[in-house]
Amino acid sequence: MQKASPRFDDGDLEPNHKHHVATTLNYWDDPGDGSRPTPIFIGRGRVTNKRPHLAHGFVVTDITGDEDKYSLDTHGFQYCRHESSETEFTDEQAIRSGYYEECQQLLKDVTGATRIHIFNHKVRRGPTQWHHLGLHGNNLANRGPVTRTHVDQSYAGAELRLRWEFPDPKEADELLKRRYQIINIWRPIETILKDPIAVADANSVPDSDLVGAEMVEEEFRGESWVVRHNPNHRWHFKYRMTSQDVLLIKCFDSDTSLARRALHSAFEDPAYRDEVSRQSIEVRCLVLY
Repeated sequence: MQKASPRFDDGDLEPNHKHHVATTLNYWDDPGDGSRPTPIFIGRGRVTNKRPHLAHGFVVTDITGDEDKYSLDTHGFQYCRHESSETEFTDEQAIRSGYYEECQQLLKDVTGATRIHIFNHKVRRGPTQWHHLGLHGNNLANRGPVTRTHVDQSYAGAELRLRWEFPDPKEADELLKRRYQIINIWRPIETILKDPIAVADANSVPDSDLVGAEMVEEEFRGESWVVRHNPNHRWHFKYRMTSQDVLLIKCFDSDTSLARRALHSAFEDPAYRDEVSRQSIEVRCLVLY
């Protein structure tokens, strides 16, 4: 039985100083000629990603002790405590049955939504530069962190995903009349030291910094956001996330009065460059009201 507590208290905090990290984040290298970003292709056990990016310096702020100041509605992301009965995340069937059920209940508890539809998940245990591995084989077997700033769905891409998941046009049309969101549930499998995940305050990212980019996964043709560099983006993370720390990342919200999306990216913490590869799982969810 899962246990969820969206809030943190003083007992959760370590008595150490904040661990802010000076690092680089990779942004789309906009050629400036109005051309569309290079598509990404995922399928047949491989990822093909030749989209050019450039590294830009940022300080990623450690929010440990201030988790309750950030929420899905105000900033586009939220940290919460959640104990799962799943610990290894090696059995696909166990993930799709037991863990999916836990995730659905967690999002209902946090958001008040009436229905959660999970459309896929990704387990990451591979090295940082996994995109460049297995050029003659299956590089998805080495899936590691994504070290490029992005949002999984653009505003148009969110509707594409909903219509793909609910292929009956009448049902999809009805769902689109009500509020819906896409939220990723991101969890460490082991305590995170190498390649932690950063999220950007939605209020620091104007829509003009976002560019729709085609992403083809198996037979689904969707659209994500790539990001133009802006030094005003405010990046945050929680230091030493454990398997009981969960990060909720909003990729889309049809309610335009609230934070609608949060950029995210793995990044290098130079203090832990030589640690073993990160292990994490993310579950992608349509949240329906």
